[in-house]
Amino acid sequence: MKIAIHCADLDHKRIDGTRVYLYNMLKNFGILDKKDVFEIYHRSDFNPRLTPPTFSNYAVKKLSFPFLWTQTCFAWKLLFDKPDVLWMAVHNAPIVRRKNLKVVVTIHDLAFKIFPQYFPKKDLTKLNILSDLAIKNADRIIAVSQSTKKDILKFYPQVSSEKITVIHHGFDTQLFQNKVSQEELEKVLATYNLYPVKSDEVGAKQFNGVKPKTYLLYVGAIQPRKNLGVLIEAFEKIKINNPELKLVFAGAPAWQYEDTLEKISQSKFSGDIIVTGTIPFSDLPVLYQNAAAFVFPSLYEGFGIPVLEAFASGTPVILANNSSLPEVGGEAALYFETESSDNLAGCLERVLTDKDLSATMIQKGKSRAANFSWEKCAQITLNSIRKTQGYSSEEKMIS
Repeated sequence: MKIAIHCADLDHKRIDGTRVYLYNMLKNFGILDKKDVFEIYHRSDFNPRLTPPTFSNYAVKKLSFPFLWTQTCFAWKLLFDKPDVLWMAVHNAPIVRRKNLKVVVTIHDLAFKIFPQYFPKKDLTKLNILSDLAIKNADRIIAVSQSTKKDILKFYPQVSSEKITVIHHGFDTQLFQNKVSQEELEKVLATYNLYPVKSDEVGAKQFNGVKPKTYLLYVGAIQPRKNLGVLIEAFEKIKINNPELKLVFAGAPAWQYEDTLEKISQSKFSGDIIVTGTIPFSDLPVLYQNAAAFVFPSLYEGFGIPVLEAFASGTPVILANNSSLPEVGGEAALYFETESSDNLAGCLERVLTDKDLSATMIQKGKSRAANFSWEKCAQITLNSIRKTQGYSSEEKMIS
């Protein structure tokens, strides 16, 4: 079977969850399935951090074109290459295509329908048009959570529930489950100015100049849907009793980020709030493993890969109680009322002061993370793709 994969997103400079997902699927497809041919289409040059691996059954096709790439150059090429199945890892699909071409689309979330005010107008229009076409015309839809499936059925009641397969994301087990070295710990903490202020009082608790667990961590883009203002307010509430504590936003500004950066600059603790910008994947395990707690205050998530990364890293996790987050976090996380900084501050105080609770959360988090992997996600995704051509969903990949 010949499987076409839309991979233009791997050319982008900014890395987000959708691109991490696509990249990891390509890392695993060639290992799990050596029989089928995978035709990988992209537009310019791969982001060096997202370049897919090389396998004998991978055919990479670079198609340069200045505008409407998916609906023009890409769609035209598919007419001639005649794949059996097209897999779209983004909310899109060619309008013009062969009648017998089966299309599988992954839907990550419908945040743009639930919180349209938090999207640039031009992006909102594009997302609605392309998602409507993709969902209505797909032969099979992959939803990354039960929450996303529920949203699809809510906004597209004409879509049959049987058409939607829920396949949870994974995480990089090798990267996040390995303990970082002392040398790497000190190097990364120095890079992001996370050394604590030295004093006689705390000096005895330091090791090689680094005192552990002195910051709260958020990982992700800076944009309004992430609800970072509530986290800043909660941090300000507990900072008085935790003078050494810092708050780290590990991620880059995405869109409509100005209000968040302004809130940071106006905080009386702005000197202890760190925005890292884009960081290497290799730095993330250090930031997770040395954090006092990982906080994900988002208003809405289709899945939330950083939750799994934090679990695997042995970090207590605190989540907003909405959308897919309880589905991913299960009983391993603490949950707070999404818009209540007081409620979040209370959760933070509990984790920071109750060592038994923190230890229990760490253990539960590691157990929870064991239920997810990119290999498992890729295997089920391949089964779903192959099922459109009449293969059994239980059929094992031929290697």
